[in-house]
Amino acid sequence: MTTLYLASASPRRRELLQQIGVAHCLVAASIDERVLPGEAPAAYVERLAREKAAAGLAALGHGNACVLGADTSVVLDGRILGKPEGRADALATLAALSGRAHEVYTAVAVCDGSRSRVRVVCSRVHFRALSAVEREAYWASGEPCDKAGSYGIQGLGAVFVSHLEGSYSAVVGLPLCETSELLAEFGIPCWQALPA
Repeated sequence: MTTLYLASASPRRRELLQQIGVAHCLVAASIDERVLPGEAPAAYVERLAREKAAAGLAALGHGNACVLGADTSVVLDGRILGKPEGRADALATLAALSGRAHEVYTAVAVCDGSRSRVRVVCSRVHFRALSAVEREAYWASGEPCDKAGSYGIQGLGAVFVSHLEGSYSAVVGLPLCETSELLAEFGIPCWQALPA
């Protein structure tokens, strides 16, 4: 069976692959994640997912591996919201998201040296109104520090989400339906741990 390598340091992506029973190894993939001038959110996450997968493949040093790369961006009014630069940035982002809907774009790319496939998923997340006290308390929890858009839907930030249109797992960081379809193209099944 083909070994899958995950080119991501995200514990959430590892957990999502484990959730669907896909065995994998980790590989480091360092890339420049700056947004290019005029780059649309969908194009941005697609480029980063492809570059992470390619960087992971290059780091392995051989072409007979299969690597998965992914990227997720929170987008409000067409603007990509990255990880917060500090308390003030996180609080401003949460205030901007409060009582509104925003998009979350996630791309997943799989490559094996001879071919590369990618899928991009867009979900729409609706936040209820957040008080200043809630925003401060959430920042104090430490959860927003390393999250795009300054929140984690899979954690404490779930209480801010009034409803979601699209893929929950994509908002967490890996669209499982699309990921399983891509992996199948490369001969990597889900539920690998289940008896035949």
